[in-house]
Amino acid sequence: MSNNLLCVESLSKSFPGLNEPKMVLDDVSFTLSSWDSLAIMGPSGCGKSTLLHALGGLLAPTSGSIRIEGRELRDLSDAERTEIRRRKIGFVFQRFNLFPTLTVDGNLRLQERISLNGSSRSLSRRLELLDLLGVSSKLLHRPTELSGGEQQRVALARALVHGPSILLADEPTGNLDSESSENVLQIIKAIHRELSQTIVLITHDRDVAAAAERTVVMKDGTVRPVQRVQEA
Repeated sequence: MSNNLLCVESLSKSFPGLNEPKMVLDDVSFTLSSWDSLAIMGPSGCGKSTLLHALGGLLAPTSGSIRIEGRELRDLSDAERTEIRRRKIGFVFQRFNLFPTLTVDGNLRLQERISLNGSSRSLSRRLELLDLLGVSSKLLHRPTELSGGEQQRVALARALVHGPSILLADEPTGNLDSESSENVLQIIKAIHRELSQTIVLITHDRDVAAAAERTVVMKDGTVRPVQRVQEA
């Protein structure tokens, strides 16, 4: 039996254009195994974010197949896709998107209730996750009391608190200075290593891509063969 967690086959996505549809994804195919980490790298406008939104069930492809744990997304109802998105996927974006009126713990508990049908896990588990990310001392702080790097670490904790199968990270260091970026990248590596977390990392930066074990290079909506990311 295959251990592929994510299978993408002949995926295409087009949007209406002035004269003809604009192809944003063009025959994209790759697989991702459990406990794998993959960077999707390419310049702005090449289709990276569109691909991530399709993988997360936020955007329906024009054609092709996305299977998560063997389930074909296009065959699911809206409610079933929402359930997969809530329980199986964690999202991290360039903008932290934390609720400013809630504490760090409040942001995590809200995510738990959304993803776990109203349930909440133990405080000790949330603290353990925040400790791995280096922000356990900020439990009762609000986002405005945190630095940009700390906010992104909390955003990572929020994306992971419900135990998703896949973490999707879209330019997670895009709003950070170089020192904070390096710290977040080291934390992403620790998440993969310590939690055996499967990760898809979207980036235009080769140094960021080096945080993943493999990379796919995108250009004009297509992907080049998967290659090993080489450390500098």
